[in-house]
Amino acid sequence: MDFSLSEDQRALRSGMRELLAGRFGRERMRAAAEGGGGVDRGLWAELGAAGFFALRLPETEGGVGLGLPESVLLFEEAGRVLLPGPLVATHLAAGVVKGAAEGRAVVTVVDRSGPVADLAGADAVLVLGDAVSLAAGDSTRAAAVAVRSVDPLTALHRPARPVTCTEALPQLSPRTLRYEGALLTAAEQLGSAAMSTETAVQHARGRQQFGVAIGSFQAVKHLCAQMLVRTELARAAVYAAAVTGDPVETAGAKLLADEAAVRNARDCLQVHGGMGFTWEADVHLHLKRAWLRSGRWLTAAEAEELLARDLGAGERAGPD
Repeated sequence: MDFSLSEDQRALRSGMRELLAGRFGRERMRAAAEGGGGVDRGLWAELGAAGFFALRLPETEGGVGLGLPESVLLFEEAGRVLLPGPLVATHLAAGVVKGAAEGRAVVTVVDRSGPVADLAGADAVLVLGDAVSLAAGDSTRAAAVAVRSVDPLTALHRPARPVTCTEALPQLSPRTLRYEGALLTAAEQLGSAAMSTETAVQHARGRQQFGVAIGSFQAVKHLCAQMLVRTELARAAVYAAAVTGDPVETAGAKLLADEAAVRNARDCLQVHGGMGFTWEADVHLHLKRAWLRSGRWLTAAEAEELLARDLGAGERAGPD
């Protein structure tokens, strides 16, 4: 399968990278981390104007009319810069929740019983169960109890009481929503894994010990090479799942992307040595976000179970 990007796809990715570099550079990211995360409404609106949330809506509905592969490219860029906020839920809610497509509304999601990201700042809440329902943000904000988050860029809350749904959304399938959410989260993990690799290589080239760059040491070379391999394996899996939309391939992509993001961040810490663990370095922020994302939409246990069932079904069917 050829995963070479078209000229339009490269332009789309380049445009999003330039937008994020100008509006969410390192200083802005560090300020957000020190402020406890949350959504920058101005940037959210700019993302909406750029078509980030409405990318897959038909042009007749005010969207861009592109597909899941293009969405993956944008979420990969968001993952590179650790862009905070419930990007995935808002993207999935575009065209269904008023204002989500334009970036005027922030939408988060309640799934299972874990903490909810950005619940206190959301305008609307998708509730996933046997069906998809919608809850108004003002009714959930008042009952949001802050939970300590491992990721300083992601504010977590627990609802103090059960979320009251105001509207059923039969046009949304919970199964489709979960797998698309998992794939877009995997794309964010892919972007983070790639950034960790680039950061490690850059540091290895510039940092010197014993009069030479530490990148000349075999142990450091091996770490960087392994990081690149993990990233490219995850990239192939994520891009393939974006093309096919297959749940099993999505599960495999999420597993590989989670592993790449977490292990690459850890190896990047090793390349940086003791300074990588300090607050002043950005490396630990990628590791903390990777830990948090790995439990979102599709956990490792759920993905492994899905893959095991698929393999078992293939064995029972026997050879062709």
